[in-house]
Amino acid sequence: MGNNIKTVVLLAVLTAFIVWVGQIMGGTTGMVIALILAAAMNFFSYWFSDKLVLKMYKAKEVSPNEVPLVYEIVKKLTVRAGLPMPKVYLIPEESPNAFATGRDPEHAVVAVTVGLVHLMNKEELEGVIAHELAHIKNRDILIGSIAATLAGAIMLLANMARFAAFFGGRSGDDNNNGGGGIIGLILMSVIAPVAAMIIQMAISRSREFLADSTGAGFAGNSKGLSEALAKLGSYSKNLPMAANPSTAHMFIVNPLSGKSLIYLFSTHPPLEERIQRLGGISTENLNDGSKPDRGEEAAKTFWKNLS
Repeated sequence: MGNNIKTVVLLAVLTAFIVWVGQIMGGTTGMVIALILAAAMNFFSYWFSDKLVLKMYKAKEVSPNEVPLVYEIVKKLTVRAGLPMPKVYLIPEESPNAFATGRDPEHAVVAVTVGLVHLMNKEELEGVIAHELAHIKNRDILIGSIAATLAGAIMLLANMARFAAFFGGRSGDDNNNGGGGIIGLILMSVIAPVAAMIIQMAISRSREFLADSTGAGFAGNSKGLSEALAKLGSYSKNLPMAANPSTAHMFIVNPLSGKSLIYLFSTHPPLEERIQRLGGISTENLNDGSKPDRGEEAAKTFWKNLS
């Protein structure tokens, strides 16, 4: 199944799920209230999350003179992608990584860590930046916000269910089912958020696969991105990033990948599968990251010179 079709199907499932859960937990009124509250919270996130996340990681907007190679690559690839030129930010982190943010292509930002600039060659940088521009082109920030709104509404409904169960549930259910209504509410309040999270994470993973394939098209080949992903996988384990788990989904590779994560609850597909789909190289052919020869000290020096 194509990743765009898969995303539509998953969003439809999430939408149907919220209708079903809403009817069980709080009726139509409860469902509508939860959806409105979740939409309001995610509306704020959609409009202001770029500023918040850039501030969180102490990112600095840079000029073409400061990072000429990065600017040259971004400019070339945005022309190929038919996108406006995004702002370019540098994150003072030794661990190599990158993300894109912004509510639409006209307000987009591409942010790369200092470690990424130093550890990647030009072809690999092109692969990473093309992947991030693909997220902008594919409107993944908007899609992620929609998924978060639906999942958030389900979680609010689950909280309502727990509250209702605590105060005795609905009297009609109690009379007819001998307490079965309360037990049902409790079970649903536990199962519903987990199921919503699994679907939301599946949407996130499908968008990563799509950004890989779209980005490879922008770059003109998949070799640079394949090699970059393999190198990122190696170095991220040995140069861990102090990342906030709530923003992990934004990065090209999970900055928390050094920790054990269950696939169903992971925002990113396994790197091996991404590289395989791109038809790329094996991670064994690259530096294993045990000796980050150009990483830590070079990144510190580079950032110091920019500051």
